[in-house]
Amino acid sequence: MRSHIRLALAAAMAAAAVLAGASRPAYAAESINLFGWSEYIPQGVIDDFTKETGIEVNYEMYASNEEMLAKLTSGATKYDLIQPSEYVIEALVKENKLEKLDHAQLPNLKNIAPEFRGLPHDPNLDYSVPYMSGTVGIVVNTEKIKEPVTGYRDVFQEKYKNRIVILDDPLEIVTWALHTEGLPPNAVNKENLEKVKPLIVTWLPLVKVYDSDSPKTPLLNGDVDLGIVWSGEAAILYNENKKFAYTLPKEGAHRFIDNLSVPKGAPNKAGAQKFIDYVLRPEVSVKISKEFPYTNPNAEARKLLTPEERANPASYPPGNPKLDTFRDIGENAVLVDKVITDLKAKSGT
Repeated sequence: MRSHIRLALAAAMAAAAVLAGASRPAYAAESINLFGWSEYIPQGVIDDFTKETGIEVNYEMYASNEEMLAKLTSGATKYDLIQPSEYVIEALVKENKLEKLDHAQLPNLKNIAPEFRGLPHDPNLDYSVPYMSGTVGIVVNTEKIKEPVTGYRDVFQEKYKNRIVILDDPLEIVTWALHTEGLPPNAVNKENLEKVKPLIVTWLPLVKVYDSDSPKTPLLNGDVDLGIVWSGEAAILYNENKKFAYTLPKEGAHRFIDNLSVPKGAPNKAGAQKFIDYVLRPEVSVKISKEFPYTNPNAEARKLLTPEERANPASYPPGNPKLDTFRDIGENAVLVDKVITDLKAKSGT
């Protein structure tokens, strides 16, 4: 499923030079080039859009925001539509890398729930439309793990060595450590990275699998017994078998918001906006939720979910949990990546 190797635009531009020499074939005029997360947009939705509009969708997938940014900034391919996370929207807006959306062409924008409006990365939804949201939390196979697991320290215990799967995501890992040390997740700087390094050093040797694309798979296969994963993955696990319990870490949890945006200079902005408005239809958006059960920001689509789907604790966590959203951390993203890469190398993982 979706992966967040949380590197900001500055890091991506450094990587872009590697990709600048790449070339790709041109597509037909009435098409859009969509660059989105892997396993996140149902093929049926794409096919139905093409049938209705005649616009072909060339769907290229990426596994991280960093990968998307590197290709975007290289200019090797002209994308019409991308699917960045909230903090990346913030960075791209600062760099004037996104087209301003024409709300007159997006009548279904009215379906976006109030809690996804007025947020710091794009207060008026001028450059982005929320596609899907979710949390990062703890999944436990309760048939194998009998003790309570409610926080990061509970996961990273010696007795669970080689039984743990976590996201292959440097910033996620760092923010778990920041939370554990009582620091806010966006307090990413050189000083705080030094504070949390000793904790991360003890964690990484315990991990058996790093997987941001499909962390549910080693849990389903019985290769591991617990982990820290995307909520949509946890929701699928819960639907498969109620033995998979999902918990938001008591130290603090992260809410991500993935969006649809049009890159600056997109060849077919009009077609891209037609796709955005199409997936904002409640009957279309609910199809996405049914296949990829994250938290749907489309209030009208949520009404079409079954009571069982709305009761999935991973898709829609009960209560009123405090959730933090990432902000653009600029060049500190490079430090985060280096710290985790070095520590993984030292731990042999």
